[in-house]
Amino acid sequence: MPDTESADGTTAGGRATGGEHATSGGRATGATAADLAPGLAAAAAGVATATGRRAVVLVDGRSGTGKTTLGAQVAELLGAQLVHLDDLYPGWDGLRAAADAVVTDVLGTPSGYRRWDWAADAPADRASVDPDLPIVVEGCGALSRASAPLASLRVWLEADDAVRWDRAIGRDGAVFAREWDRWAAQEQAFIAAEDPAALADVVLRT
Repeated sequence: MPDTESADGTTAGGRATGGEHATSGGRATGATAADLAPGLAAAAAGVATATGRRAVVLVDGRSGTGKTTLGAQVAELLGAQLVHLDDLYPGWDGLRAAADAVVTDVLGTPSGYRRWDWAADAPADRASVDPDLPIVVEGCGALSRASAPLASLRVWLEADDAVRWDRAIGRDGAVFAREWDRWAAQEQAFIAAEDPAALADVVLRT
Protein backbone atom coordinates (compact mmCIF):
# COMPACT_ATOMS: atom_id res chain seq x y z
CA MET A 1 0.00 0.00 0.00
CA PRO A 2 1.27 3.45 -0.81
CA ASP A 3 1.42 5.08 2.60
CA THR A 4 1.55 3.37 6.00
CA GLU A 5 4.23 5.44 7.63
CA SER A 6 5.35 6.32 11.15
CA ALA A 7 5.90 9.83 12.44
CA ASP A 8 8.24 9.25 15.35
CA GLY A 9 10.31 12.31 16.15
CA THR A 10 8.07 14.77 14.36
CA THR A 11 9.45 18.30 14.25
CA ALA A 12 8.49 21.30 12.23
CA GLY A 13 9.83 24.60 11.01
CA GLY A 14 8.18 27.73 9.77
CA ARG A 15 5.87 30.42 11.03
CA ALA A 16 5.97 29.62 14.76
CA THR A 17 9.36 29.14 16.40
CA GLY A 18 10.95 28.60 19.78
CA GLY A 19 9.35 25.23 20.51
CA GLU A 20 5.76 26.40 20.22
CA HIS A 21 3.19 23.71 19.55
CA ALA A 22 0.92 24.97 16.79
CA THR A 23 -2.76 24.07 16.89
CA SER A 24 -4.07 26.33 14.13
CA GLY A 25 -2.84 28.80 11.56
CA GLY A 26 0.87 27.98 11.64
CA ARG A 27 3.76 25.62 12.11
CA ALA A 28 5.47 24.21 15.19
CA THR A 29 9.08 23.62 16.14
CA GLY A 30 10.41 20.77 18.27
CA ALA A 31 7.04 19.02 18.65
CA THR A 32 6.28 15.32 18.25
CA ALA A 33 3.08 13.93 16.81
CA ALA A 34 2.07 12.93 20.34
CA ASP A 35 2.70 16.50 21.51
CA LEU A 36 0.64 17.99 18.71
CA ALA A 37 -2.33 15.62 18.65
CA PRO A 38 -4.07 16.99 21.78
CA GLY A 39 -3.90 20.58 20.53
CA LEU A 40 -5.09 19.61 17.06
CA ALA A 41 -7.96 17.60 18.49
CA ALA A 42 -8.93 20.47 20.78
CA ALA A 43 -8.81 22.94 17.89
CA ALA A 44 -11.06 20.74 15.76
CA ALA A 45 -13.47 20.21 18.64
CA GLY A 46 -13.58 23.94 19.28
CA VAL A 47 -14.51 24.68 15.68
CA ALA A 48 -17.17 21.97 15.79
CA THR A 49 -18.67 23.45 18.94
CA ALA A 50 -18.65 26.97 17.52
CA THR A 51 -20.27 25.93 14.25
CA GLY A 52 -22.65 23.32 15.63
CA ARG A 53 -21.25 20.74 13.21
CA ARG A 54 -19.27 17.56 13.74
CA ALA A 55 -15.48 17.73 13.82
CA VAL A 56 -13.88 16.86 10.47
CA VAL A 57 -10.06 16.66 10.37
CA LEU A 58 -8.11 16.17 7.14
CA VAL A 59 -4.47 15.05 7.45
CA ASP A 60 -2.54 15.11 4.17
CA GLY A 61 1.06 14.88 3.00
CA ARG A 62 3.29 12.81 0.78
CA SER A 63 4.30 9.22 1.54
CA GLY A 64 6.42 8.84 4.64
CA THR A 65 5.46 12.10 6.35
CA GLY A 66 3.59 10.61 9.32
CA LYS A 67 -0.06 10.99 8.38
CA THR A 68 -1.16 7.60 9.67
CA THR A 69 0.33 8.08 13.12
CA LEU A 70 -0.90 11.63 13.62
CA GLY A 71 -4.33 10.87 12.20
CA ALA A 72 -4.79 7.90 14.51
CA GLN A 73 -3.79 9.91 17.57
CA VAL A 74 -6.13 12.78 16.74
CA ALA A 75 -8.99 10.37 16.02
CA GLU A 76 -8.50 8.61 19.35
CA LEU A 77 -8.58 11.89 21.25
CA LEU A 78 -11.70 13.05 19.42
CA GLY A 79 -13.44 9.69 19.67
CA ALA A 80 -13.71 9.98 15.90
CA GLN A 81 -14.11 7.65 12.98
CA LEU A 82 -10.79 7.16 11.17
CA VAL A 83 -10.60 6.72 7.42
CA HIS A 84 -7.29 5.74 5.79
CA LEU A 85 -7.07 6.65 2.12
CA ASP A 86 -4.92 3.54 1.71
CA ASP A 87 -8.26 1.71 1.95
CA LEU A 88 -9.76 3.77 -0.89
CA TYR A 89 -7.03 4.08 -3.54
CA PRO A 90 -8.18 1.86 -6.44
CA GLY A 91 -4.67 0.57 -7.10
CA TRP A 92 -1.37 2.26 -7.76
CA ASP A 93 -2.90 4.80 -10.13
CA GLY A 94 -5.77 5.75 -7.85
CA LEU A 95 -4.72 8.84 -5.92
CA ARG A 96 -6.97 11.28 -7.79
CA ALA A 97 -9.94 8.92 -7.60
CA ALA A 98 -9.54 8.61 -3.83
CA ALA A 99 -9.22 12.38 -3.43
CA ASP A 100 -12.52 12.80 -5.26
CA ALA A 101 -14.12 10.05 -3.15
CA VAL A 102 -13.28 11.97 0.04
CA VAL A 103 -15.76 14.62 -1.08
CA THR A 104 -18.41 12.53 -2.81
CA ASP A 105 -18.39 9.40 -0.64
CA VAL A 106 -16.56 9.75 2.69
CA LEU A 107 -17.88 13.23 3.50
CA GLY A 108 -20.82 13.15 1.11
CA THR A 109 -24.43 12.03 1.43
CA PRO A 110 -25.03 9.17 1.85
CA SER A 111 -21.70 8.59 3.58
CA GLY A 112 -19.58 5.54 2.87
CA TYR A 113 -16.90 4.24 0.53
CA ARG A 114 -15.73 1.19 -1.38
CA ARG A 115 -12.62 -0.42 0.07
CA TRP A 116 -9.83 -1.65 -2.19
CA ASP A 117 -8.39 -5.15 -1.85
CA TRP A 118 -4.68 -4.68 -2.56
CA ALA A 119 -3.95 -8.41 -2.58
CA ALA A 120 -6.65 -9.12 -5.16
CA ASP A 121 -6.15 -5.79 -6.96
CA ALA A 122 -9.92 -5.39 -7.02
CA PRO A 123 -12.76 -3.57 -5.24
CA ALA A 124 -13.77 -5.03 -1.90
CA ASP A 125 -16.63 -4.44 0.54
CA ARG A 126 -18.32 -1.13 1.20
CA ALA A 127 -17.56 0.68 4.47
CA SER A 128 -20.16 2.85 6.15
CA VAL A 129 -19.52 6.27 7.67
CA ASP A 130 -21.77 7.86 10.29
CA PRO A 131 -22.42 11.42 9.07
CA ASP A 132 -23.18 12.60 12.60
CA LEU A 133 -19.96 11.47 14.31
CA PRO A 134 -16.54 13.18 14.25
CA ILE A 135 -14.22 11.92 11.54
CA VAL A 136 -10.52 12.04 10.68
CA VAL A 137 -9.46 11.35 7.09
CA GLU A 138 -5.75 10.74 6.52
CA GLY A 139 -3.80 10.10 3.36
CA CYS A 140 -2.38 11.84 0.33
CA GLY A 141 -5.38 13.35 -1.42
CA ALA A 142 -7.40 14.07 1.71
CA LEU A 143 -6.98 17.85 1.47
CA SER A 144 -8.19 19.38 -1.78
CA ARG A 145 -9.94 22.56 -2.83
CA ALA A 146 -13.23 20.65 -2.74
CA SER A 147 -12.71 18.95 0.64
CA ALA A 148 -11.19 21.91 2.51
CA PRO A 149 -14.50 23.76 3.07
CA LEU A 150 -15.96 20.61 4.63
CA ALA A 151 -13.28 20.39 7.34
CA SER A 152 -12.95 21.78 10.86
CA LEU A 153 -9.16 21.44 10.72
CA ARG A 154 -6.79 20.92 7.79
CA VAL A 155 -3.25 19.59 8.37
CA TRP A 156 -0.40 19.23 5.85
CA LEU A 157 2.76 17.25 6.69
CA GLU A 158 6.15 17.62 5.00
CA ALA A 159 9.51 15.84 5.22
CA ASP A 160 12.76 15.60 3.28
CA ASP A 161 12.63 13.12 0.39
CA ALA A 162 15.36 10.90 1.86
CA VAL A 163 13.56 10.74 5.19
CA ARG A 164 10.27 9.90 3.52
CA TRP A 165 11.89 7.13 1.49
CA ASP A 166 13.53 5.56 4.53
CA ARG A 167 10.29 5.58 6.51
CA ALA A 168 8.03 4.32 3.74
CA ILE A 169 10.33 1.61 2.39
CA GLY A 170 11.34 0.58 5.89
CA ARG A 171 7.68 -0.05 6.56
CA ASP A 172 6.37 -1.39 3.24
CA GLY A 173 9.49 -2.85 1.67
CA ALA A 174 10.18 -3.87 -1.91
CA VAL A 175 6.59 -3.63 -3.14
CA PHE A 176 6.46 0.10 -2.53
CA ALA A 177 10.05 0.57 -3.68
CA ARG A 178 9.03 -0.70 -7.13
CA GLU A 179 6.06 1.67 -7.26
CA TRP A 180 7.69 4.71 -5.63
CA ASP A 181 8.19 6.79 -8.78
CA ARG A 182 4.76 5.90 -10.13
CA TRP A 183 3.09 7.01 -6.91
CA ALA A 184 5.32 10.08 -6.50
CA ALA A 185 4.25 11.35 -9.92
CA GLN A 186 0.61 11.27 -8.77
CA GLU A 187 1.50 13.07 -5.54
CA GLN A 188 3.26 15.77 -7.52
CA ALA A 189 0.31 16.15 -9.88
CA PHE A 190 -2.11 16.40 -6.96
CA ILE A 191 0.02 19.03 -5.21
CA ALA A 192 0.34 21.05 -8.42
CA ALA A 193 -3.42 20.97 -8.96
CA GLU A 194 -4.65 21.48 -5.40
CA ASP A 195 -1.81 23.19 -3.44
CA PRO A 196 -2.86 21.47 -0.18
CA ALA A 197 -0.21 23.22 1.91
CA ALA A 198 -1.85 26.55 1.11
CA LEU A 199 -5.23 25.14 2.17
CA ALA A 200 -3.92 23.87 5.51
CA ASP A 201 -4.51 25.48 8.90
CA VAL A 202 -1.35 23.78 10.17
CA VAL A 203 1.79 22.76 8.25
CA LEU A 204 4.22 20.43 10.05
CA ARG A 205 7.69 19.39 8.94
CA THR A 206 8.39 15.87 10.19
